[in-house]
Amino acid sequence: MLRWRLLLGVGFIAALFALMAADHRSTTPGSWLLLLALALGLAGAQEVVSLLVAGGNDPRASVIYGGTLLVIASNAVPLFWLPSDEPLARLVWPLLAFAASVLAAFVGEMLRYKRPGGVMVNVALAIFGVAYIGLTLSFACQLRILGGATSGLIGLTALVIVVKLGDIGAYTVGRLVGRRKMAPVLSPGKTWEGAAGGIVFACLGAWLAMEWLPRAFDEPLAQHAWSWLLFGPVVGVTGIVGDLAESLFKRDVGRKDSSTWMPGFGGVLDILDSILFAAPVAYFCWWLVTV
Repeated sequence: MLRWRLLLGVGFIAALFALMAADHRSTTPGSWLLLLALALGLAGAQEVVSLLVAGGNDPRASVIYGGTLLVIASNAVPLFWLPSDEPLARLVWPLLAFAASVLAAFVGEMLRYKRPGGVMVNVALAIFGVAYIGLTLSFACQLRILGGATSGLIGLTALVIVVKLGDIGAYTVGRLVGRRKMAPVLSPGKTWEGAAGGIVFACLGAWLAMEWLPRAFDEPLAQHAWSWLLFGPVVGVTGIVGDLAESLFKRDVGRKDSSTWMPGFGGVLDILDSILFAAPVAYFCWWLVTV
């Protein structure tokens, strides 16, 4: 299992980097990754709905699917139609789309209302589903163009390197020397030693990304010498929290994996769990370290 997980992690990173290279050569930077985000968002939304149903809930799947796709697709506005040099002017589009999704969740319940009970839960679950998948992936899309086409690509690549190296480091160190359980009931396999190893690997990934990637792209960044010391641990710790958060959802409904499309490993959420939580934090960290 360790070998399979390591190979899968390396394969995922290699495939993503190949897509990033194609995106970098695109006439509209960010367009290829937006398509990937839409595909991942749809698959992730399906898994969220499945987990909610397994937990005995009756989520409004149409709102979760439609809201997730709307929020992610709204990132196309600053890419194709209304470009802006101001990060907040670009970020406002997915936030507006999210607000529209919240409104749709309420309107949907108003139109279907027949008897008391369940309305607040249905609205909350719909908003949660859209935020957990659509809003977090939107921050990854926004990171892609933050500070310019090349700077944004470096930032997004740094996010993937930091999170995935953190995942690999936590799993490897935990399996080799892990003794003290971090959350014995929630996730018996995770240890404090593994978490420490993951943070160290995340810091290493941040240092490599911020030292090597600007040279590889011949794009000097206006970053501070301490940038990797902020980006690595903060994004790395957030990735660990994201991993545990998904474990919490699965444990609550009695599932081991979010889906079974990849036997022995899980589904889309099992791959993206760390990135989903880390993307918003990475966006603001990249904004700070490159100003």
